[in-house]
Amino acid sequence: MSKKIIFMGTPTFSVKVLETLVNSKYNIQCVYTQPPKKSLRGQKINTSAVQKTAEKFNLEIRAPKILNNKDEYEYFKSLKPYLVVVVAYGKIIPKHYLNLAEKGFLNIHASLLPKWRGAAPIQRSIMNNDKETGVSFMKIEEGLDTGPYMKQLKLIIDSQSSTKKITEELSELGAKNILECIKMIENDRAQFIEQDHGKATYAKKVKKTESKISWSEKAEKILSKINSFNPTPGAWFEYNGSRYKIWKAEVMELNGIPGTILDEKLIIACKENSIKILEIQKEGKNRLKTKDFLIGTKILKGTKLT
Repeated sequence: MSKKIIFMGTPTFSVKVLETLVNSKYNIQCVYTQPPKKSLRGQKINTSAVQKTAEKFNLEIRAPKILNNKDEYEYFKSLKPYLVVVVAYGKIIPKHYLNLAEKGFLNIHASLLPKWRGAAPIQRSIMNNDKETGVSFMKIEEGLDTGPYMKQLKLIIDSQSSTKKITEELSELGAKNILECIKMIENDRAQFIEQDHGKATYAKKVKKTESKISWSEKAEKILSKINSFNPTPGAWFEYNGSRYKIWKAEVMELNGIPGTILDEKLIIACKENSIKILEIQKEGKNRLKTKDFLIGTKILKGTKLT
């Protein structure tokens, strides 16, 4: 008889792991995800990427606003899962849930714990100019990402590593290794290593107010912000009353007064070195490569951006 698993996840990052489990020998009893959200204008209800995937496979879906109520607890308890797999669910799982699965709760976290516990590990890792990141397969305990891990896999971060790119690569790593990890747990071969809590850092949620570019910062830091905020919320600057989102850029060794356009190819001076914009998008317009963008929008050499 196949082992019963509950899956808990919400964003696109979680989908590949769910698909891997669905196509395995395990029985997905139920999928927990965040409740649907209204669009900004309130005209459309948006379900999570995990819910869409669960619907495609005709899986049972639960999307409670809170877990910490008696009815939800009793329902979860009635499922008697063998294991609960959690991938970016987005809610703290109450302590009294953690003993309801025979083999506990296995979480896939997008960092090399104990570094970057919390809500935005990929963005904070890129913004911090880390040279590597990864995924940790860890046991959920009371506390934020404090449990021991059984496996960690590393991934190199380079100057063109965006949050979108790293998210896709780490999602793939999680999906490729989840069945091996479950098998090790099944066979009692999983060895969980305690984190060094003294080395813990925290990845607080990204705020939109962080996304405005300040040209008084060094080019390397600005590039890391551009990469970190790709695809959302997007790093931007303002010119002639319009916002311009930078999708892709690179550091150049040219120098000048911060915020000044240094040439006709949209190289902008920073506190140290400069940024060459490779892909840009004016608000309300399409994303364009810089050479195409400059055909319709002239930002002259010597222009000073604020």
